[in-house]
Amino acid sequence: MSVKCFSAAVSGIDAIPVEVEVKVSGGNTPVMKENIITIVGLPDAAVRESRERISAAFLSSKYTLPPGVAVVNLAPADLRKEGASFDLAIALCLLAEAGIVDKERIKSFGFAGELALDGSIRPVRGALPLTDVLGRTGRVNAVVVPLGNACEAALAAGKRFPVFGVTSLHEAVDLVNNGDFLPCRAELRDFQEEDEANIPDFSEVKGQQMCKRALEIAAAGGHNILMCGPPGTGKSMLASRLPGILPPMTLEETLETSRIHSVLGMLSSGSPILTRRPFTAPHHTISDAGLLGGGHDPRPGEISLAHNGVLFLTNFRSSNAMCLKFSGSRLKPVV
Repeated sequence: MSVKCFSAAVSGIDAIPVEVEVKVSGGNTPVMKENIITIVGLPDAAVRESRERISAAFLSSKYTLPPGVAVVNLAPADLRKEGASFDLAIALCLLAEAGIVDKERIKSFGFAGELALDGSIRPVRGALPLTDVLGRTGRVNAVVVPLGNACEAALAAGKRFPVFGVTSLHEAVDLVNNGDFLPCRAELRDFQEEDEANIPDFSEVKGQQMCKRALEIAAAGGHNILMCGPPGTGKSMLASRLPGILPPMTLEETLETSRIHSVLGMLSSGSPILTRRPFTAPHHTISDAGLLGGGHDPRPGEISLAHNGVLFLTNFRSSNAMCLKFSGSRLKPVV
C-alpha cells in the first residue's frame, strides 16, 4: 500500500493541488543507490534533483531510506511540476514508508518546503497561493511550511485551518507524529501599522501645486495621468508618492496583490504580505515579456506587479506627439 500526502504546484499566479504518492518495492536492495528514487508526473529538473537533496538530508538527519526502489508519483500526471517545494512532502512520505512517520496522520497534512543538504528547510516562492489552494481542497486539516513562509501562509489560511512553520526535517517528523506544535498566528493589521511610517508623503514636496492637484484628482477618480517636463523637475518623485494618497487596500485586494509577488519570491519573512499599494517603475528599455509577463514558464510582468497600485512609465526620448509644452520647472500635467 502506498503513502499519500498533499502539496501544490504554482501555475502562473495561482496554485494547483498535487497529491504526492510514494510506493517502495523490491526490498532486496538494502544499499542506497543513485536510482533508488524515481519521480514521475512531469517533473522538471529541479523536482528530479530532489532525489539528491533528500538523500543528503536523510544522511545529515540520521534517517535511512527504505530499502528497495521508491516510485514517487505527483498527480495529476499531466500537469508540469516545477521548483523545489515538493522536497518536504516527498521526504516525509519516504519516511512513512520506512515506518518513521505515521502513515495515517500524514494524509491530513499539506506540505511545501525545500530541503537543504543539512536537513534544514528553506523558504519557497508562492507560499500564499500554495496554502490557500491546499485549504480549499477540503482534504487537508493543516499545512506545514518553512518557518520563513509561516506568516505569509498564516495570513492566507486565516482561521480556516492551522499553519505550522518548521525549520528542519526533524521538526516536521515530530509535528506529524505528535502534533504538539503551536500554529503560527498572523494578523493583517500588525503589518499595516508597521508600513504606515514608511510611506512617501506629499508633504515632502515643495511647490508643484498644479501637478499635485492633478495627482489628487487622478487618485480620487482612478484616472491615468500624463506628466511632461525636462529631467529633474520631479516627475518620478511625485509619481512615487501617488500610492501614499490612494485609499488603503481591502483585505481582498491585499491578498490578491500579495499573491502575485509571492509567486515571484518577492515576499520576505519580515514583510510576508503587501499592505500598501505597489509602485513599479520599469526601465524604458524593458522587454515585452518583462512588461507584460509570459515566457516559457509564464511569470507575471511589471504590469501585473503594479496590480491595485501605480505603474509609472517614463520615456526619455523626446516626442512632440507625446510631450506637452512646459514653462521653466513647472510641470503641466494632463489628466
